[in-house]
Amino acid sequence: MAALFNNKIKHIAVMRLSAMGDVAMTVPVLRAFVKQYPTVKLTVISRPFFKPFFDGIPNLEFFAFDEKERHKGFPGLLRLFKDVKKLKIDAFADLHNVLRSKVVSLLFALSGKKRATVDKGREGKKELTRAENKVFKQLPTMFERHAKVFSALGFPLDLSKPVFPEKAVLSSDILDIIRNENQKLIGIAPFAQYDSKVYPLDLMKEVIAKLAENPSYKILLFGGGKKEIEILDSISEPFENVINMAGKIKFQQELQLISNLDVMLSMDSGNAHIAAMLGVKVVTLWGATHPYAGFLPFNQSLEKALTSDRNQYPKLPTSVYGNKVGEGYEDAMRTILPQQVVEKVIEQLS
Repeated sequence: MAALFNNKIKHIAVMRLSAMGDVAMTVPVLRAFVKQYPTVKLTVISRPFFKPFFDGIPNLEFFAFDEKERHKGFPGLLRLFKDVKKLKIDAFADLHNVLRSKVVSLLFALSGKKRATVDKGREGKKELTRAENKVFKQLPTMFERHAKVFSALGFPLDLSKPVFPEKAVLSSDILDIIRNENQKLIGIAPFAQYDSKVYPLDLMKEVIAKLAENPSYKILLFGGGKKEIEILDSISEPFENVINMAGKIKFQQELQLISNLDVMLSMDSGNAHIAAMLGVKVVTLWGATHPYAGFLPFNQSLEKALTSDRNQYPKLPTSVYGNKVGEGYEDAMRTILPQQVVEKVIEQLS
């Protein structure tokens, strides 16, 4: 590793704008970087909302991307380049690989700075998700792909020894809400961006009811938006030890609470990656998508990823992100039985 270390580069700009889960997936890689290369500074360019993800990481500064005003459109990207260049950047790591980041990356290259861009492996993902002549094999994880970007800049990374933050000290207002009495904290995030990634609500209610039978468990429900809050309120209402956290605390407090969970049960969604970046055990449920596409949460095993039955639904996965569902595949997640989910969650607590 030392032989490849690029000692001319002292400051790297890292760009990843969205989505929540994708930004969260950069965090474990950046934590590994600052530990292995403590003399190199990182500046992360992302949306202001994601700043709490990076709080407490040494030698890392956050640069807020102003999408609506200063950095809007092509003129805004020119301003972004000039703003970041003032920070005396030596290299640019594009972890997004979209038009915006490509423009900024090109501007740094034209100014004589070294750059590297993430390979999203689009061809392999097409082969994995196509209906005919499917190539069903494990693709490199996004963490491995991100690490390759830094390797291309002269900084090979070892991700085998993860670095996680300490559990956050919970504030009194959070403690007042969860009323924890030395119970195991189980987080459940039952929603995702696309319906094809959401475990059927009636089955999720069975899972929650079964877990709630054990008074030594405290179950915390996560979500957002008016509709989700209403659903989670109705789910939690019958149980003494089930609490809907949606809408009750700020995002930064939510991160602090998640860091204290004993296990998170999530769909293939941002909550899974947030919990994983904080060092929490994560059980994930997969419908139209599959962990082979490279989105298994960081430091989690395939054994903790419960997938829909491919014997019954052989065209799975039908999508990388969950936005495409094959005809007749709407109920694929019903092949994941509630008892399987309950057993897998309890297994993580033992």
